[in-house]
Amino acid sequence: QVHLVESGGGLVQAGGSLRLSCAASGRTFSNYAMGWFRQAPGKEREFVSATNWNGASTFYADSVKGRFTISRDNAKNTVYLQMNSLKPEDTAVYYCATDTLRTVVIGSARYWGQGTQVTVSS
Repeated sequence: QVHLVESGGGLVQAGGSLRLSCAASGRTFSNYAMGWFRQAPGKEREFVSATNWNGASTFYADSVKGRFTISRDNAKNTVYLQMNSLKPEDTAVYYCATDTLRTVVIGSARYWGQGTQVTVSS
């Protein structure tokens, strides 16, 4: 089975930065797309970013374009989300997911991590 573990969340002031990591195990990491989603209290889960199997193609929600950067290291079976210029509205639990690129982007990936909390104070 696929196992995803996120880390790197925390409390940061507005304008600050955080780097999330998601370590994968259980299958050939480099064969599949990876993505990040987030869910704020009382809101539905929303797409944040995704990357294809080799990191050559990346996708972002409009709300994070220019501030967040997704990358992956297939040698370490890890995907990252560098988050800069954080805003209070970025506060949410962030989840990573893996599957085919299409299913990741539409939020239908089969495999999800347990999430990491990101809190941005104003």
